[in-house]
Amino acid sequence: MRPVTRRAEAMAIVDEARRRYPDATHHCYAYLLGSPASAQAAMNDDGEPSGTAGKPIFNVIQHKGISDVLVVVIRYFGGVKLGAGGLVRAYGAAAQAVLSEVERVEHSPQVTLTLAVPFALEQRIRLWAEQHAAQLGEVTYGEHVSITLTCQVTDQDDLRALCAAEQIAVTRP
Repeated sequence: MRPVTRRAEAMAIVDEARRRYPDATHHCYAYLLGSPASAQAAMNDDGEPSGTAGKPIFNVIQHKGISDVLVVVIRYFGGVKLGAGGLVRAYGAAAQAVLSEVERVEHSPQVTLTLAVPFALEQRIRLWAEQHAAQLGEVTYGEHVSITLTCQVTDQDDLRALCAAEQIAVTRP
């Protein structure tokens, strides 16, 4: 299991697994990238009967509600044929086991804005940023205080309302 954000990154990791374990019989994988609204997904059975490896791995990823993840299950044939049901259970259980141990990192969409703030209101913006866990970026002083700050998209309307009420210009959307 590895975090990934792009298809090329996922495929490079699969290729790395094939190079690292060249004697394995199968290198089956599934990945899910992006948010549920714009997700990109793929799965591969790597020679196993269709739908018995990549799909069970992918189903576990979906069930866990995880994205930006790649799971590769490497299998060595041990001489006992598992049958379609056995393969589905084995690949699903392997994905379940690894994803149950994963530390999840929540990502919230963020936006960066640059504000032209009168000197008298600088502390008001700093307080807002602290209360909303926004990150202050570059702060420069000139005719006014130029503050670049990054906040969650969900807080953007609140910040824009504050700026409108206090007549603070948003110079970069």
